[in-house]
Amino acid sequence: MSGACSSRSARNRSNAMAGLVLGIGHASKVMRTNLQTIAVSRKSGLMVPGPEVAMTVYLVLILTGLAAGALNAVAGGGTFLSFPALVWTGVPPIMANATATLAALPGYLCSAWAFRADVRRARSLPVRLVLLVSALGGILGAVLLLVTPSAVFSGVVPWLLAFATAAFAFGPPITRRIARMGKGTFGLPQAAAVLLAVTIYGGYFNGGVGILLLAAFGLIGLTDLREMNGLKNLVSSVLSAVSVTVYIAADLIAWKEALVLGAASAIGGYIGAALSRRIHNVRALRAFIALVGASMSLVFFLR
Repeated sequence: MSGACSSRSARNRSNAMAGLVLGIGHASKVMRTNLQTIAVSRKSGLMVPGPEVAMTVYLVLILTGLAAGALNAVAGGGTFLSFPALVWTGVPPIMANATATLAALPGYLCSAWAFRADVRRARSLPVRLVLLVSALGGILGAVLLLVTPSAVFSGVVPWLLAFATAAFAFGPPITRRIARMGKGTFGLPQAAAVLLAVTIYGGYFNGGVGILLLAAFGLIGLTDLREMNGLKNLVSSVLSAVSVTVYIAADLIAWKEALVLGAASAIGGYIGAALSRRIHNVRALRAFIALVGASMSLVFFLR
């Protein structure tokens, strides 16, 4: 009897190992297909506009970068502009997602530096744990993007934009309600699990990640808004830097578009920071950004 059980257990382990090997093989095949598709697009000139439209393309990227940078500095939501603009210029969706993340990275780093004192004073969560979980989530999300077939990602994009728009629109009141409920009962393992889930999302698709992080910190039990913003910017910087490193290694960055969009976003962020002191009706601005996000979602649903 024990011999039969041992034999059955060995067969189960063998089947599980075979399934794991097949799963890894399938994921590797999907990743190669994605990279080959992008390479063919580049060689065929699908991503290289002719002289007659190049000026228009770069003008759109500059204006989009300025607007996205300004929005991120004031209220967030720049991805609702930068990602669709990159897709409109002919960049494949997966590459557009990676490129938009790279373009947003300088803004995240500057914001993290500005909040460095609040991060140093953070006591609710160990900073080393936050860094470790952020890096792990960024890597897992980026790898998940690489193994997602291009056709599947194109179908998921409208839902991701819609989810990010909903998070942007309803995240702040939800975060405030969670904060009013008082300190949560989450221990470090549960807090790390919540943070890991959000950072995996951020490594996969960067839209709305800041609002989701604030909601996650509120759920975990943080109540100090400065501490929450400091940790949010730190996590956004780490997960974006790690995921961008994976994207670069996989050759997923449209460098010309990234340089134009990133430079314009940096200038827009500086302008937005200067103008933010003059903007008193932030609620109306957030409503406008949510409307833009909803419109972009609808456009991608109808494509």
